[in-house]
Amino acid sequence: MKTDKRYMQRALRLAARARGRTNPNPMVGAVIVKDGVIIAEDYHRKAGELHAEALALKHAGDAARGADLYVTLEPCCHTDKRTPPCTQAILASGIRRVVVAMEDPNPKVAGKGISELKNKGVDVIVGVCETEARVLNESYCTYIVEHRPFVILKSAMTLDGKIATPDGQSKWITGEKARRVVHEMRSSVDALVSAIGTVKADNPQFTSRIRGGRNPKRIIIDPNLETPMTHHVLTTPPETILVVSESVRKRYADKTGLLTMRGVEVLSYDGDRLDLAWLMRLLAARGITSVLIEGGASLNASALQAGIVDKVAIFVAPKMIGGRESLTPVGGDGFRSLDNPYRIERLHVRHIDEDLLIEGYVSREA
Repeated sequence: MKTDKRYMQRALRLAARARGRTNPNPMVGAVIVKDGVIIAEDYHRKAGELHAEALALKHAGDAARGADLYVTLEPCCHTDKRTPPCTQAILASGIRRVVVAMEDPNPKVAGKGISELKNKGVDVIVGVCETEARVLNESYCTYIVEHRPFVILKSAMTLDGKIATPDGQSKWITGEKARRVVHEMRSSVDALVSAIGTVKADNPQFTSRIRGGRNPKRIIIDPNLETPMTHHVLTTPPETILVVSESVRKRYADKTGLLTMRGVEVLSYDGDRLDLAWLMRLLAARGITSVLIEGGASLNASALQAGIVDKVAIFVAPKMIGGRESLTPVGGDGFRSLDNPYRIERLHVRHIDEDLLIEGYVSREA
């Protein structure tokens, strides 16, 4: 079992190399071992290309016969996609044993791939490093099972819990290395959601400025269509979607037309208040599997209240700025009692130079 775990951990590390590039597909890694030696390995790079198992088997060739295959997700068995079923490739290769980290929650697979291999005489073990595999593909699992994106709320604050000075200054609370981690986060998600207050105050680009990174779609909640035409989100790549009220969209039809000519989508909603859960469902329908929220106190409060946040990532800098008027990460009315606040579980804390990054999952229990 220790040996199985070691090889599976290697497969998980391989899979993670494609973070942010496989969506809407999962990240998958595969390692082929024969007589205690790794003879081939690979990982799925992006949707439409060969899966990890198929790539590893291609590298191994005839040497795969009688070998063990370690794969981080159940091999696919359906044909309604751009690549052939991995179960067929595994059976044709003569692999004798398959170790799987977790079942694929996709209803098209959901245990069928494992059953097919077992029925053909392949020894299959399931559940090695399952927890790690589920965390790796938490966005994929949420998207497939709940038909919505996995949502991460990111914020940065001082040691005394402030995200800006009384006059709104927030650059920079954290250090350069922490900001690089933020760029990595952006590169790993499909979309970034912010609000007009942050855009007007900071004129951010919301891009991933790392080598080989990708930029998420920028979704700006701007009910009254106030985003200045000269700001980065309207003048620079990548794609930007402005979310406005329908009444405002009609009132400012000329401006909407100019934005459309620039390639900016103006998405409208009915009523006085945006339903964030509705927005998440709409994004999922467009194939967006993961969202990073980078907003201010009001948006953070609204997102938590709407129940759309799965995970929080809070950077804490060793600074204190004080001030009654200084903003905190979460605004709104707050809770009047400590009996039932938003509870964060499975906490993980790491040092990033002089800053801390605290990550955890929002409890779904009432």
